[in-house]
Amino acid sequence: MNIVVYCPNLIGDTVMATPALRSLRKGFPDARIHALVKPVVAPVLDGLTLCDERILFDPRSNKTELQTPQVLRQLRALKPDLTILMPNSFRSALLAYRSRSTRRVGYARGGRSLLLTDRIMPPNRSGTGFTPIPAVEYYLGLTRHLGCPEMGLQLDQATLPEDEKAADKAFADLNLADSRPLIVFNTGGAFGPSKNWPLDSFARLSGKILKDIPKSRIVVICGPAEAENATRIAALANDPRVVSLVGQSLSVGLSKAVIKRAQLLVTTDSGPRHFATAFGIPTVSLFGPTHIAWTRTFHRQAIHLQKKVDCGPCQKPVCPEKHHHCMTELMPEDVHAACLELLGWQRLVPDPQQLSGQLRLTNSERRVYERG
Repeated sequence: MNIVVYCPNLIGDTVMATPALRSLRKGFPDARIHALVKPVVAPVLDGLTLCDERILFDPRSNKTELQTPQVLRQLRALKPDLTILMPNSFRSALLAYRSRSTRRVGYARGGRSLLLTDRIMPPNRSGTGFTPIPAVEYYLGLTRHLGCPEMGLQLDQATLPEDEKAADKAFADLNLADSRPLIVFNTGGAFGPSKNWPLDSFARLSGKILKDIPKSRIVVICGPAEAENATRIAALANDPRVVSLVGQSLSVGLSKAVIKRAQLLVTTDSGPRHFATAFGIPTVSLFGPTHIAWTRTFHRQAIHLQKKVDCGPCQKPVCPEKHHHCMTELMPEDVHAACLELLGWQRLVPDPQQLSGQLRLTNSERRVYERG
């Protein structure tokens, strides 16, 4: 039996899809599972046994082998018995239909119902759109429809030997080998600039952490698109204990390997946040324009910070109000307090009354921030 899974288009979303892939593997142990995935997202699956093969697909690529005609030929040659659509797009359903897959399973949205054989009603549809629910649960709804067994909500990630070697080199070059605690900063994300926390805020946060924990070291991870910002954060911090990965062989695998070795990650709502969840690394997540509920992963050592603003969460990649208050008003003092708590330095955590105002939360247990 040939099963094709159309993976989500973003790194973080694909990490959040790993519980569904694990459930699918258990439900169809004798099937050959093919992951249709963007090249930039494919490293998420490195080292995992959740699929047998990958079909790289990017309709906007200049490479012929990644474009729709060639990929469609590959899919038709497979003669898929079952196709599972994690993206909600019309394009993904049309490709599955044209691939002549016998069974095509996806959510009935985006005007694509006629292209599906199994039309699942979205679990979060409301009168005005869609209510935010965890993407982990959303993807699991597809495998539940197929009768696959529940395999838990834990995210899966792994590193390859070459990723670890790249991390060894970076740690040697940057003198990080004996750092403890090692704190990783991650800024930016593919969603858009509205998720970015100000670079100066990262720099101010580093100063506060290093003042309280002088033996700590901070490394700013990045991909090629974030290299300039990573360099700028290190420069603004103006402390040799704050370095960036710029100058190393940047890759998703290197980022995973560095996060895996950390004692804490401070991150925007982007893909590396989910690497930390999979590896069990304590995480402080900085939310602005996006709903916490969409990307909740139930990580027990996570604190999510979000300012309550009248215009948000707007779910827009660029701030429509031009002021970006949801991120600029998220103060380093608040993030600092969360970092100290997760690092186990509770004696240094400020009284919540002294923090910079009420932060948005949906968990009644916490007045200042939300866990998991």
